[in-house]
Amino acid sequence: MNKPLERKVAIVSGSARNIGRAIALGLAEDGACVVVNAKSSQQDAEGVAAEIRSRGGRATLAMADLSDPEQVKALFAQTQEIYGRLDVLVNNAAVRRETALADISLQEWRDVLSSILDASFLCAQTAASCMEDGGRIINIGGLTAHSGAPGRAHVVAAKAGLVGLTKALAIELAPRGITSNIVVPGRIATNRKASGLTEPIHHSYHSSPLNIQGASEDVAAMTRHLAGPGGRYVTGQTIHVNGGIYLP
Repeated sequence: MNKPLERKVAIVSGSARNIGRAIALGLAEDGACVVVNAKSSQQDAEGVAAEIRSRGGRATLAMADLSDPEQVKALFAQTQEIYGRLDVLVNNAAVRRETALADISLQEWRDVLSSILDASFLCAQTAASCMEDGGRIINIGGLTAHSGAPGRAHVVAAKAGLVGLTKALAIELAPRGITSNIVVPGRIATNRKASGLTEPIHHSYHSSPLNIQGASEDVAAMTRHLAGPGGRYVTGQTIHVNGGIYLP
């Protein structure tokens, strides 16, 4: 069976768990060689790469803090060395801290923006220098960047910044046929470790007009579409995957 991403190479940041994991598995299912990235969750990331290989796909593990320019350069150089090309970049890595506005220190503000916005900029900048013409840059946004939320001023600001970055990349990279889009998940069932807690918190919502549970695979499906041939004429767009919870 012909796979739409056969012989393509994709980097998926923050792909050890949840949405990132589903995206990595989905791109691999479509034939892409996938670079699985995580900052610290090495065991989970190794599991994702192993799962891809067990299904007959190709995957490489790259542990890196993508807010560090030198580690970004090393990741992309490793990708080029192993696969010889890059076709798809998915900027998914993020932190989701919750701190009241009055309690956010300047350092925490900078840490969050660095992890989300700086990392996406550094990866996009480096990808553009080595990406094949006709490549794809896909950022993963956040619903609260459009709706607002208490206790998340830094996260909301960073995710909103991704929307602007996406549009800027779409225009600047258009002459090379490289598209840039942002996929915004709604309320998706995921397991996360909340700030300051040791046990994962399970987020599960059934409040969309469709009355169905959003899953990581729903976000991955849109990402796969944008990464494939069907996404060639879509660029600069903010695409919400939220079951109708938020209607821009």
